[in-house]
Amino acid sequence: METLNAAPSSHCPDWAEALLNGFSQVLLQRNPVCGLFCLLAILISAPSSLGGALLGAVAGLLTAQRRGYAKSERQSGIYSYNGVLLGLLIGYRFEWSPLLPLLIIACGGLSAMLMHAWLRRTPRASCLKAYTAPFVLFSWLLLVFAAPLPTPPSADAPLIQALPAGLGQVFLLDQPLAGVLIGIGLLIANRTAALWAAVGCISGVAFAVWQQESNLALLGLSGYNPALAALAFSHVRYKPWLPGIAILLAIVLQPGFSGLGLATLTAPFILACWLVQAASRLLKQSANDLRLRS
Repeated sequence: METLNAAPSSHCPDWAEALLNGFSQVLLQRNPVCGLFCLLAILISAPSSLGGALLGAVAGLLTAQRRGYAKSERQSGIYSYNGVLLGLLIGYRFEWSPLLPLLIIACGGLSAMLMHAWLRRTPRASCLKAYTAPFVLFSWLLLVFAAPLPTPPSADAPLIQALPAGLGQVFLLDQPLAGVLIGIGLLIANRTAALWAAVGCISGVAFAVWQQESNLALLGLSGYNPALAALAFSHVRYKPWLPGIAILLAIVLQPGFSGLGLATLTAPFILACWLVQAASRLLKQSANDLRLRS
């Protein structure tokens, strides 16, 4: 997410590359092949959700194009990935009606506008990043009008399935096969990032099992936030403690949102990353102040 580095060489048309990058940006990557595997994961494990995901991504991309946002930003997929997640959530939590596509289009477009405003007001690398904040904010508003979910059934599966299930839950998918496809795409995009995502997911699963919440672990609900937190800092070389701290914070913060009566979604991941970014900025500023005084 918000990755503007040059993309790997691709023979995709511009519109297809931008769309696929929108799917890969959910994993904080800019790689059309990774995005294709994410799209396949949705197609295979939840085909009825694919239309909403594509509609949300296209709405964000067309809004960015219509409003004249920079082409490099549009191509990176940063105006599409929140629309992907919003399309998945709306299709999953609301019954079909003729107004549902319009709702997805509106949310996808508004998320792109919010992302653009965030980028303009946080131009420096040290500023807090948006990540999936537009998705979480719009989802909390929408879920006020959604019927409550039934209590999930007890999962009865080998614990090893918790890892792919956790990766699948990044896209609100509960099938282990979806997580396997997403993991393959992530491995193709960045092996280091894939390793850190696995470490984050395993850490979340281990904590849930330790807390005797094996159902959360097997459904993948304890692993996806630590995995995303690890991905956010996986690019930082020679500082492995940063993704490690982000993983720990995402795990510790997750129960708090349930206690507040809010849907967890990716909120623990966002807050964990903001805390790590803010702490790093304060430590760097303190070090500079001490250097000036000496």
